[in-house]
This record gives sequence, C-alpha cells and structure tokens, in this order.
Amino acid sequence: MKRKLIYHYFTDDDFLRFSRAIEEAEKSTSGEIRLAIKDELPFFDSRKDIRRLAEDEFKRLNMQNTRDRTGILIYLLLPRRMFYILADEGINSKVSQSTWDEIRDIMQSEFMNGKYTDGILKGIELVGRTLSEYFPIKADDTNELSNKIIT
Repeated sequence: MKRKLIYHYFTDDDFLRFSRAIEEAEKSTSGEIRLAIKDELPFFDSRKDIRRLAEDEFKRLNMQNTRDRTGILIYLLLPRRMFYILADEGINSKVSQSTWDEIRDIMQSEFMNGKYTDGILKGIELVGRTLSEYFPIKADDTNELSNKIIT
C-alpha cells in the first residue's frame, strides 16, 4: 500500500492543531478560514497553475457562498511543493494582495526550514489577525464553513 505524501509532512495531531487554530482565529472575525492540503493532483488538472487549482478548490468547497464573501483558503499542493492564499471578493475589497503576499513569505520561510506545521499555524494566525482587523466578529455571526482540514 502506498503511503500518502501528506503523512511525510504532517501527523494526525497536526491536523487537529490546524483545526483548533482555525477555530481560535475565527473567534474574533466574521471571516471563514479553510485549509486544503493535497497530496496528489488529478490528471486532468496537471497543467493548471497553483492559483487556478486554488480557485477550483474554493468553488468546490462553496466558499463563495458566505454571507459577506469573507472566505479565505490556504491551499497546499504537496507534489509541486507550492501553496496559495486565496481570498473571496468581500475580503479583497478591503485587504490588498500585498498582505497575503507577506503572510505567504512568512509561511514559505518556515517551510524552507522544514517547519511545515509551524508555517501553517503561523499562516492561520496571521490570516485570522488580518481578518479580525477588517472583519470583526458580528453579534449574529455563525460558523458558515467547517474547520475540518480538506485533504
């Protein structure tokens, strides 16, 4: 039986830590954070760039259906050793791409040092902090999207 690539980088405990970090980050924002970590790429998607793959996953997860269009996806593609942070239009109307680029650079620095779990946890924390600044929690806020990690 082939061992999944994802378990070369992460443990089941890491996945619990990621979910808890998302839950914690969302306590102060009306934004919705999702994390997708893929260890294989379907053949028909093999020519797509990382942004397009993240967009496809975003749509597949119905992240565009949040009340204020405040979904954000951290998408990792392990076979290509690439990742992308994709925010919905409600977020992009207030937060510049340079903010996500800075978070990407911090995560990438951790990844380059072999600290994959730390990189994701820092990314979730920074995304949450940014969202809470621009999209603070509302009195009638509900958790619109699952905090479960997508694999």
